[in-house]
Amino acid sequence: MSTYTQILYQIVFSTKYRKPVLIKENREKLFKDIWGILKNKDCHLYRINGIEDHLHIVTHIHPSISLSSLVKDIKLGSSSYIKEKQLFPDFKSWQEGYAAFTYTIKEKERLIRYVQNQEKHHKKMTFKEELIKLLKEHGVEFDERYLV
Repeated sequence: MSTYTQILYQIVFSTKYRKPVLIKENREKLFKDIWGILKNKDCHLYRINGIEDHLHIVTHIHPSISLSSLVKDIKLGSSSYIKEKQLFPDFKSWQEGYAAFTYTIKEKERLIRYVQNQEKHHKKMTFKEELIKLLKEHGVEFDERYLV
């Protein structure tokens, strides 16, 4: 028998200290680089977006890839790309850690729209407020002291 999966992930991570350094005019280049990383890992990207201080990635992860190793590869690869191409002059690195949530395929379109509308969404809510909301919605226990 073959392996069949359909696990939709939303992966969220921020810049170091949540510094607002991801300037809009170069974000598309970063998104294309991350898409290439995912494609090379046989993962399917549904949507990527973000604002100055964080990113959201909606993807299906190939069953042979662990979530933690994928996030590590995305962060390392994109950091190198950002520095090599000098996309964001004030970018130092990504913050340690990440958040990841699973969704059913029935939620895919709603999730894609949510990620697509990040700029509009963040006119009303900070990244920290959004992250706390997501953690609570998914029943993830957390200590607010570590949400720096």
